[in-house]
Amino acid sequence: MDSWFTVEKIDCNTFAISEYKHWEETHSYLLCGEKMAVLIDTGLGISNIRKIVDTLTQLPIMVITTHIHWDHIGGHKYFKFIAVHEAEREWLSAKFPIPLQVVKHSLMCKPCNFPLDFNIDQYQIFQGVPQMLLHDGDSIDLGKRKLIVIHTPGHSPGHCCFYEADRKYLYSGDLIYRGCLDAFYPSTNPQEFWKSVRKIQSLEIRRILPGHHHLSIPVTIIDEIETAFHNLSNEGKLKQGHGIFSYEGFQIHI
Repeated sequence: MDSWFTVEKIDCNTFAISEYKHWEETHSYLLCGEKMAVLIDTGLGISNIRKIVDTLTQLPIMVITTHIHWDHIGGHKYFKFIAVHEAEREWLSAKFPIPLQVVKHSLMCKPCNFPLDFNIDQYQIFQGVPQMLLHDGDSIDLGKRKLIVIHTPGHSPGHCCFYEADRKYLYSGDLIYRGCLDAFYPSTNPQEFWKSVRKIQSLEIRRILPGHHHLSIPVTIIDEIETAFHNLSNEGKLKQGHGIFSYEGFQIHI
């Protein structure tokens, strides 16, 4: 087993594949149905996530993407069938908005015990043509298991959450997690981010499965983040810019 990844069993057919050794602590999720499996995001691309997936299932794999940022598409190169939201089709295929030098700096900006075969000089941002485009409300049938696509722009134009009604799981990507929620950069839209948080408040959610950091977070964090956005809006601070929106416990930092 590749020691870069940590595999945690959510239930008998759902696995979190995490990169806790890196400061971003990314999570990808493998969902197994009866006819196929879905992998939500593929992490940083520092090590080969496909080798881990192949130890967990022999089903055909569809990769679905919460959004086209390097820390969520790094392992896309190991898979043949990739789906992204239509708003970020060009980000994947031709026009990734962040320079490679910036991405490399982010990967290396904090000490990390990288795998011996990882070479930052050879690191590339994945580019490719998606095999399927996602739209708000789409249903993905895995065989006696279904996911609903929820378009939740703000962190990026095509950001999606995925909702599993039967289990009441929300795979929240970078919309909801405990840590720094990036909503104030040029490629983000804080007003849309707030609107997307309000959108998922209508769902019946038993468990949130986030894109980063703590794997176990309370569902009440959604309401707390929405309240934070509301307060920022009242203060006239919910504007596009170059800072960060940080949710850390009960404190909001700009």
